[in-house]
Amino acid sequence: MDVPFLDLKCINARHADELKAAAARVIDSGWYVLGEEVAAFEREFAAYCGVRHVLGVGNGLDALALILRGYKELGVLAEGDEVIVPANTFIASFLAVSENRLVPVPVEPDLASFNLDPVRVEAAIGPRTRAIMAVHLYGQLADMSALAALAERYGLLLIEDAAQAHGAMRDGRKAGAFGNAAAFSFFPGKNLGALGDGGAVATSDALLAEHIAALRNYGSAVKYRHLYQGTNSRLDEMQAALLRVKLKYLDEETAHRRHIAGAYRERIEHPQLLLPSTPREEQHVWHLFVLRCARRDALQQHLRARGVHSQVHYPVPPHRQPAYPGLQGLALPLTERLHEEVLSLPIGPTLDDAAIDCVIDACRGFV
Repeated sequence: MDVPFLDLKCINARHADELKAAAARVIDSGWYVLGEEVAAFEREFAAYCGVRHVLGVGNGLDALALILRGYKELGVLAEGDEVIVPANTFIASFLAVSENRLVPVPVEPDLASFNLDPVRVEAAIGPRTRAIMAVHLYGQLADMSALAALAERYGLLLIEDAAQAHGAMRDGRKAGAFGNAAAFSFFPGKNLGALGDGGAVATSDALLAEHIAALRNYGSAVKYRHLYQGTNSRLDEMQAALLRVKLKYLDEETAHRRHIAGAYRERIEHPQLLLPSTPREEQHVWHLFVLRCARRDALQQHLRARGVHSQVHYPVPPHRQPAYPGLQGLALPLTERLHEEVLSLPIGPTLDDAAIDCVIDACRGFV
C-alpha cells in the first residue's frame, strides 16, 4: 500500500463542486482584489476565531511581519527592539522579526510539547525585550496562560504565530484570541488551506487593524492617499471565496485528524519511538503528527520501504541557517536534538482506516 504524506488533490476533490461554484462566482463578479469575498471571509474567520477583526493578506509570513510593522507605526516597537521567538520553529518566525529590523532572541522549547518553555522565556527577558512570539507548533497551543502572565508582568506584546493551529482551543478560546494579535497561513498544506498562497492577521485591537488594513494596501486607506510606506499584500478574491467553502468543513476535518492521532498514540508501541504528548485540557488540531526517534533517518527509510511517506519538520533550525550567520554560535542543544530526531507521519483529513493501519504496522515493524 502507498500512503502519501498529504494528498491535496484528494482533500480538495471532496469539495470540488462547491469550490468550482465559488470560483465561478468570483469570475462572474468582475471584481478580483479586496472585494466582497475577502470582506465576507474576514467576517466569518473573525467569528470562528472569536476576535473582532481579521485582515486577509498575501501569506502567513506577511501576516507576522505586518503585525510587527503595525506596532512600529503605532510607536510600540522600534528598530533594535528584541522579540523572543522559539528556537524550534520554521524560519518564517525569525524572518518576520528581521524584516522589521527587530532582533530575534531564540529560546529553547519544552521537550514534551515542542513549544516555548515559559521558564526559559522569563530568563531571556532583557532591557530591550518588547514582545514574545508564541508559535503553536504542529497545531498544539503554546502555554498561553503562562506566556500571557509574563507579558503582563513585564509589559510585553504577546503575538501568536498560529500558522499551523487553525481552531486549536483551550478553555473555550481558540488560537488567535489569546494574544494582542495573531498570524495565520492558508498555504495549501495547512489545516485550512487555500488553493494558492494566503494569510491573515487576527486581532481585537481596532487601532492595529486599522493600520494593517492600510499597510497591506500600499499604506493607503483612501485610494491614492498614502499614510505609510506600505506594501502590497492582499488576500485575493479567488482564494477568499475558496477559503469560505473550506472553513465550513474545518472542524469536521480536525475531528478526523484527532481520530488519526488517537489511533497512532494508542497503537504505535515501540521502545525507540517517542510519541507526542498532549495536556488533557488542550485541544490539539494535529496539523502534523511528529514523533521522535534517535535513528530518525533509518526509520524514515524503513517507512518508505513499507510504502509510508513521511517528512522532517524541520531538518535545520533557524539559528543554524546561512541566513543567520550571527546566530550560528548559539548553543541551543534541545532545539538541535529535536531537529535531528523528529519525523512527521501522514495525518491528512482523507486518510482512511486502511492507510492508518498501514502506518501503524510499519512503525511497529521498525527494527
